[in-house]
Amino acid sequence: MVHMADPVMACAVAAGAGSGAVIDLRTRRVPNWLTFGVGALGLAAAAVRGHELGSAIGGLVLGLALMLPGHIVGATGAGDVKLLAALGAWLGPAGTFTAFLYSAIAGGALAIVVAVSRGRLRTTMERTAALARSGGGLAAEIGRAPAEGRFAYAPAIAIGASAVALGW
Repeated sequence: MVHMADPVMACAVAAGAGSGAVIDLRTRRVPNWLTFGVGALGLAAAAVRGHELGSAIGGLVLGLALMLPGHIVGATGAGDVKLLAALGAWLGPAGTFTAFLYSAIAGGALAIVVAVSRGRLRTTMERTAALARSGGGLAAEIGRAPAEGRFAYAPAIAIGASAVALGW
């Protein structure tokens, strides 16, 4: 378990992730100005506050690496990839990995809530099972999914990253 006690980092992560979540819910996009700003500030803070810059760079790169495969198969947007990478500059590699895991759990829970609210739980579960049985062979279908089958993922990232920043 990663325990973070830095209040500046916790506030920066919560503000950046929370802003990304709100914007994603309203516009279905996470803007570059936000992700690049959060990432740049995380790198600068690591350098100025005496934290290891290598750890900030490692967290940024790991966030990118963890989210990029989901984007390649069409499961997440590019903004989601950049958001976790930017937050990784604040969290470092261990925190970024834990945030990714927490985000996946939160994303699964949010997906169920969204599917139930849209009356699509059965269809969602059937399509998820088919994707799992195919070993990823049906991944191209994810990219062709209708807009009503998608939901904003930045809130899940915000939950995961904020939980780590708060030491949970």
